[in-house]
Amino acid sequence: MSSRHADGKIPVTVITGYLGSGKTTLLNHILREQHGRKVAVIVNEFGEVGIDGQLIVQDDDEQLVEFNNGCLCCTVRGDLIETIGRLQQRADQLDAIMIETTGLADPAPVASTFFVSDEVRAGTRLDAFVTVVDAVNLAKNLEQSAEAQEQVAFADIVLINKTDLSTEEQVAQVERDVRALNPLARIHRSAHGVVDLGLIMNVNAFQLAAKLQVDPAFLSDHEHEHDPEISSIVLRETRPIDMNRFMSWMAPMLQEQGDRYLRTKGVFNAHGFRERVVFQSVRMLTTMTRFNSWEAGDARLSEYVVIGRHLDRQALEAGFARCVAA
Repeated sequence: MSSRHADGKIPVTVITGYLGSGKTTLLNHILREQHGRKVAVIVNEFGEVGIDGQLIVQDDDEQLVEFNNGCLCCTVRGDLIETIGRLQQRADQLDAIMIETTGLADPAPVASTFFVSDEVRAGTRLDAFVTVVDAVNLAKNLEQSAEAQEQVAFADIVLINKTDLSTEEQVAQVERDVRALNPLARIHRSAHGVVDLGLIMNVNAFQLAAKLQVDPAFLSDHEHEHDPEISSIVLRETRPIDMNRFMSWMAPMLQEQGDRYLRTKGVFNAHGFRERVVFQSVRMLTTMTRFNSWEAGDARLSEYVVIGRHLDRQALEAGFARCVAA
């Protein structure tokens, strides 16, 4: 069954959310559950290397397009228009487009793309902005980040994620915080990005009039500026990494400076493992899991992206080098 609307346009779901909220996890849940539907996925990451693209489930019914080294709401917006134009050329083969934005994206310029471009508007329908929020860290994110506030305020649907790591009282407070910024959004809860897809896809939730109330100038072609204190650094290593050494280096640093290292994510060529090892952190919360196996002929490489404030590249590169297996 097609997810198309009666107007024949391809529905577009934009997934936003601050760094580490669980956007990629939600996207993977959607792709796993979308059996038989053809979905194009556009991923935009803050940094020069695409870690998320390596972690997204893919099969013959999906097409992955990655934008790195820029934000959809500014430097690569023209690329977004061009890419959607190419996807529209095979509209009869597509049931939906999913866009995962960088965690530092201002949603308004992304949305305006679907109205200022005649080509995009002709063949697609902006279905919903789904903002994923981290139940554990939302209060701190809202306090420290204008982008986090904008993402919540602009959402059609707010997905409160990581409820398994929070108490009922904490989640209830998160709902109140969301309501204070956005009284109109639909709110759903999730753990590990699992949610009924009927609540977030093909729901026709994006309403232009309501968005203009939030930001009357959002159709204007305005500039978006990121916090200049925040940057990203990618660490690479072709030699196997000793994950015990890595954890001994990284875990204490995150515990002591979690407010500085906002988000890290990496795919590792880990010594002693046949599979890729994925390490992620959101402030002080860390996870490490095995991913798919290395295949014969794969170029084994560790890539680790650190996003944070006032990052010291030299110190991070030196610390990462000490994690190489003996």
